[in-house]
Amino acid sequence: METRKKLTVLIADDHPLVREALRQALDGEEDMEVVAEAADGEQAVKLASELKPDVAVMDIVMPRLNGIEATRKIKEIAPDIAILILTAYDDDEYVLGLLDAGAAGYLLKSARGRDLAGAIRAIKSGESVLHPKIIAKLLKRAMVAPVKEHKASEILSERESEILRLVAMGMSNKEIAERLFLSERTIKAHLTNIFNKLNVASRSEAIVKGLQWGLVTLENTEDKLRD
Repeated sequence: METRKKLTVLIADDHPLVREALRQALDGEEDMEVVAEAADGEQAVKLASELKPDVAVMDIVMPRLNGIEATRKIKEIAPDIAILILTAYDDDEYVLGLLDAGAAGYLLKSARGRDLAGAIRAIKSGESVLHPKIIAKLLKRAMVAPVKEHKASEILSERESEILRLVAMGMSNKEIAERLFLSERTIKAHLTNIFNKLNVASRSEAIVKGLQWGLVTLENTEDKLRD
């Protein structure tokens, strides 16, 4: 019987007790493996570049290099790594800044262990770990941001462009599959292609990149945002 590859995880936090708690929360998950722990931002960047984990779970406030700057550096070195930020803050503008840095999503430190495991799985399956209101704010902020000139047809296929717009509407893989009369497996395959073409590792990053490149606009998602 084929053995599924485990999701590899890097934990970065400057508090040993927090790292231990996070490791314990994930050690009981059969489909995950914690491959390293980092005590500061610079160590997180070094370990991420060496080990190339699937997901880096990272605190914001760390010595030597904070979580936001560490995120930027990791995404420059290894864009395939998805970064899940642990934070005590849920202010919208703060979260938008995290996403601009390349984070795949965020999780409040008040979350339970099973929420952490669920968020890691969601990121790697192409599902969102963002509240719909954050996605809506991303879209509206993009109205005043400069857009890089890219022709969608030269980057994504017509179907992929359609799926990216539905993703930006906040629709789940299941909802997109039902909307397009396709299987969830097919939607996941399309999302993998989209991630590869945009050089991102998560749905959140794909939305941000789509906005930056003009592949997603407020006009082609506003109907859903009014629902």
